[in-house]
Amino acid sequence: MILGISSFAFGWGIGVDGHRPQAPMSETDLAAIALEQGLQCLQIGDNLPIHTFSRDRLNAFKTVIGKHDMRLEIGARKLTDEHLQRYIELASYLKAPLLRFVIDGDQYEPHVPTIQSIVKNVLPELKENRIVLGIENHDRFKTTQLVKLMDAINSPYVGICLDCANSLGAGEGLEYVATMLAPFTVNLHIKDFKTERLRHKMGFLITGERVGKGLVNVPFLLEKLLPFNRCQSAVLEQWVPEGGTIQATIDVEKQWAYEGIEYLKQTGWFELSQHKKN
Repeated sequence: MILGISSFAFGWGIGVDGHRPQAPMSETDLAAIALEQGLQCLQIGDNLPIHTFSRDRLNAFKTVIGKHDMRLEIGARKLTDEHLQRYIELASYLKAPLLRFVIDGDQYEPHVPTIQSIVKNVLPELKENRIVLGIENHDRFKTTQLVKLMDAINSPYVGICLDCANSLGAGEGLEYVATMLAPFTVNLHIKDFKTERLRHKMGFLITGERVGKGLVNVPFLLEKLLPFNRCQSAVLEQWVPEGGTIQATIDVEKQWAYEGIEYLKQTGWFELSQHKKN
C-alpha cells in the first residue's frame, strides 16, 4: 500500500469557507511537500477543484507529476452524470488511476438507485481508461447502503474510499464501518479525532487530533484491509481545530501533518518513495 497526502491534510492552508489565507497553498506546493517527505502519492480533493483549473495550470501540474513519477489521485463531489464524466476525462488526461467521489453536493442528495445507474453507465469508460472510482463513505449514507451499492455494481473498477471519521455523521463507529467496507476499499483516508464531553455533560464534542494520538486505531484498520488486497493507497487527512489567527492554525496544521506522516511511516505498513531530500 502506498502512503500519500491529501489536499485535505492542509484544509486551512488551502482555504476553507470564510477563511482564506493571504497566500493559499497550491497543488504544486502539495506536490513539493509530498516529495520532501518521501511520499509517492498525492490526492487532490474538491477543496482544489481541478475542473476549474485553466488549461495552462492543468498542463503545468501534469508536468510536475510526470517529472517526479508520482501517483496522482483526483477527487470531486456531487456525483451527477455530467460531473462524473468530466472527472473521468480529467483523470484520463492526468493519468490518475483513482478517482474519488463524494456523492452529495449543494442541494443534491440522490437516492441509491440513482447513484447505481449513474455509475453503471460509465463502467466501460472506467475499464477502458483503467480508472478506479472510489465512492467515499460520507455523512448521511449508512454502511449497509454502501455495501448494497457495491454488490449491485460488482465491478473491480468501483470501490469505496474509506474515511476514518465521516461515518460518524451517519451515527456509525469506525470498527463496524471498516469491517463492513474493507472488502470494497480501494483507498483509505487516515484522519484521527477525539471526543470530549461538554462542560454541562449534555453531549459530546468531536474534534480532530494528530494521527496516532486520537481514537483511530490505525494498525487495526490496516489489518482489516490487508486480506482483500484492494486498497492501493492511504492518504493523510486532518481536521485541525481553528485556533487564534488563521496563520497560527496553518502553522499547527503543518506540524500535525509532518508528525502524522512520520507516525505512519513508523508503522512499517507502507511503500515509501526514494525522492526525499536529505
